[in-house]
Amino acid sequence: MYDRLPPNKHEAYTNLSTGMAENLSLQNFDWDAYEKEQKGTKNEAEIQKYNNTLSAIKDNEVVEGTVISINKREVVVNVGYKSDGIVPAAEFRYNPDLKVGDKVEVYIESQEDKKGQLVLSHKEARAAQAWERVNEAYDKGEIVTGYIKWRSKGGMIVDVLGMEAFLPGSQIDVKPVRDYDVFVGKTMEFKIVKLNPEFRNVVVSHKALIEAELEAQRQEIISKLEKGQVLEGTVKNITSYGVFIDLGGVDGLIHITDLSWGRVSDPHEIVSLDQKINVVILDFDEDKKRIALGLKQLTPHPWDALDPNLKVGDKVKGKVVVMTDYGAFVEIAEGVEGLIHVSEMSWSQHLRSANDFLKVGDEVEAVILTLDRAERKMSLGLKQLKADPWADIETRYPIGSRHTAKVRNFTNFGVFVELEEGVEGLIHISDLSWTKKVKHPNEFTHIGDNIDVVVLEIDKDNRRLSLGHKQLEENPWKELEAKYGLDTIVEGKVAEINDKGAVIALEDGVEGFCTTRHLQKEDKSPVAVGDVMNFKVIEFNSDAKRILLSHLRTWEERKETGKENKSQKREAAPEMPKVEKTTLGDLSVLANLKASMDAEKEAPKAKKAVKKDVKKDEE
Repeated sequence: MYDRLPPNKHEAYTNLSTGMAENLSLQNFDWDAYEKEQKGTKNEAEIQKYNNTLSAIKDNEVVEGTVISINKREVVVNVGYKSDGIVPAAEFRYNPDLKVGDKVEVYIESQEDKKGQLVLSHKEARAAQAWERVNEAYDKGEIVTGYIKWRSKGGMIVDVLGMEAFLPGSQIDVKPVRDYDVFVGKTMEFKIVKLNPEFRNVVVSHKALIEAELEAQRQEIISKLEKGQVLEGTVKNITSYGVFIDLGGVDGLIHITDLSWGRVSDPHEIVSLDQKINVVILDFDEDKKRIALGLKQLTPHPWDALDPNLKVGDKVKGKVVVMTDYGAFVEIAEGVEGLIHVSEMSWSQHLRSANDFLKVGDEVEAVILTLDRAERKMSLGLKQLKADPWADIETRYPIGSRHTAKVRNFTNFGVFVELEEGVEGLIHISDLSWTKKVKHPNEFTHIGDNIDVVVLEIDKDNRRLSLGHKQLEENPWKELEAKYGLDTIVEGKVAEINDKGAVIALEDGVEGFCTTRHLQKEDKSPVAVGDVMNFKVIEFNSDAKRILLSHLRTWEERKETGKENKSQKREAAPEMPKVEKTTLGDLSVLANLKASMDAEKEAPKAKKAVKKDVKKDEE
């Protein structure tokens, strides 16, 4: 029976029989004992070691690696078994001490690029945790190391813990930095001084570390300071107001006025940067840590060396060092100055600025007016080098003499003129013109113009001259009285109109006045400036130089004259001879006829009226 089975079927039958036997034996198999036997045959430590060698890295993950190779362009980092990646060397510029074997953090950008290479980034790994590290360092006040990448406006950009931080120029060093470029590419220690969480801005300072080190040294130096002590220092900074001196850990200030006994316009004239000089301590404040220093105090005061024979009235030479509106300071020796007041620069009474006479740098000669060695003050004069023009004023400008002067100034009451430097006079407004009424001098002349004058009065003690201009001509009012007598009809031009009336320009440059009432025209039309009309003189006063005019009188009197002529004609009419006329009848007859006819018409009316009156009486 078995021979008739196919070979494969025979084999299957055999296997089936065998399997059935095995299944029967497995039912009684001890599986727990078998498991224990299998575990005992393997080394668990070796299995774990093997598992650790397998790569478990993932993309976009920060892992720790070991530097296995370094060259100028790249750094090879191992992050696991047979897992090496290349990082650009530029990402480690902040750490020039990097060496093979150092542990570094790297960011897995990709496990395999086109070339099958592991792609790593140290920069991204630092940036991923940079803000947290920066905050932690700021809270703890830790000192961090940073790499200065480049210069920016007002400071430097520093790589700190994977973030770009700003280093202000004032925070680089305790000394002013004159060249920022020398710090580019350097690695320095910094302290984080400011954070802005909103914009993630970081500000660092290297100066803060230096100041902390110098604080103890500064306190020790200040505690040993004494007024009057002479120390050696180095010029640290020069400003417009003074010089800062480094005294070896503490700074002091030499004010510009304490640099030299003489005037100093720029401290650079006395000292230069990094120069070592001796200074004296003038004052100091331990609380505010301010130290006042002096340089000029190390040399004798120039006033002490001034010529003892110098006295009031002597002539001295010097240089103008300072100009003000009220005067000029002249240095006659280094540190010795005298003031020339503007009033002592010229004999002129006309007020002017000192800048009109002198300027800084002028070499001048002056006379000593006052000298106080105790107060170290001196006043000088320039005008004293010339003769006083008022000494012989009566001889050079006698009363009645005629001169040409220059207009200097105006007032409401007159004109101030200058005959020569130091000799001025006043032309009163009433002495400008015989005929023209001048309200303000600027109507008559202008500042800077030349004007002819006559000397009227001299007041030598008060240095005053009374001058006149109209006195150059004879008084015309005596001659005008005949021309502009009362009731004279003249022609005039309206020059000005005001609330009270109008100013009328007449011949000979004379002006008259016409009140508003007397200015009325016959046709009632308004009067305008420039109108030419006839006027009647109603008042002439030569003493008061007044002429009153009336236009109203010219036409009112004409009308009255016309009325009188008409009345005279009416009165003369009956005396004229009768002219016989050819009529149809006698004029008296016609008149009588008309009268009778009118009487007839009125008769009935009269009767009615009489009746009414009678009734009224009866009642």
